[in-house]
Amino acid sequence: MLDRRHFVGLTAGAAIAAGLTGAARADTKMVLKASDVHPEGYPTVAAVESLGEKLSKATNGRLSVQMYASMQLGGEKEAIEQSQVGAIAFARVSVGTLGPVVDDLNVLNLPFVFRNVPHARAVLDGAIGQELLDKVTNHPTAGLVGIAWMDAGSRSMYTVKKPVHSIADLKGLKMRVIGNPMFVDMMNALGGNGIAMGYDQVFTALQTGVIDGAENNPPSFVFDNHFQVAKHYTMTEHLIVPEMLVFSKATWAKLSKDDQALLTKFGRESQFEARKLWDDYQQKALDKMKEANIEIIPVADKKPYQDAVKPVWDKYAPKFADLIKRIAAVG
Repeated sequence: MLDRRHFVGLTAGAAIAAGLTGAARADTKMVLKASDVHPEGYPTVAAVESLGEKLSKATNGRLSVQMYASMQLGGEKEAIEQSQVGAIAFARVSVGTLGPVVDDLNVLNLPFVFRNVPHARAVLDGAIGQELLDKVTNHPTAGLVGIAWMDAGSRSMYTVKKPVHSIADLKGLKMRVIGNPMFVDMMNALGGNGIAMGYDQVFTALQTGVIDGAENNPPSFVFDNHFQVAKHYTMTEHLIVPEMLVFSKATWAKLSKDDQALLTKFGRESQFEARKLWDDYQQKALDKMKEANIEIIPVADKKPYQDAVKPVWDKYAPKFADLIKRIAAVG
């Protein structure tokens, strides 16, 4: 027969093994791993680190965040997969990468779906933004919780050898896009050759000529050093693809309701903190591009680009028709 101390020891061990339920959870320290492809100091990295500091303070160090920046844990696809199995807690990923996992998000990946960055922010800060976060959380197989939106500005084209002064100049160029069929179709519709590739491979691919160029926002172009290889940047602003901070549903289930509420609160705060940091960072990136004599090519008339991607809209937009109307109606 078990004595009481032995029985208590066994049941405590069982509670821990079962995922730290109830009161056992409250005293257990957890270090929540976070992944980002961008380097230390990048707005999304800094915002998640700030979230971690608030969480640690609010829980007296019981919950803390360990950030793994600069692709230490792999690219965005790997971060999603690690979050799904609970190997890491936080992943900051592009909606472009998340679209193949949660199809509802692909509405945001349509080229020119937003009029400009302020329009995108108004959509994401409102009811539509919350609905799409909930789509991630409630998705039956994604295994993720949608925590917050992160800014990623607008994406434009950059090339190594041949500048893109008009849509005709894109013809036949091997251009890296995020690994989402919609983006491959978009680049092909624009006349380029869309090459789906993980972000962690882009710099080397530009250096070695595996690709002729890529498309991204100015901070990624500069602070991940792509500007050292690609010297021509064309302001097409064809995509405004937001980023999302997601959390592992497996880890979420181990947290108390109070801890979940803290994460939701601090996540929302990080959305606006990252935005302010983003605006400053974007200006620094543009200044650095000018200092480095990058050829910045304005696009006065985007209509040729908008007309060219009509097949992408014909293929992907019909199922999002109602939501697209709501997005367009946001002031």
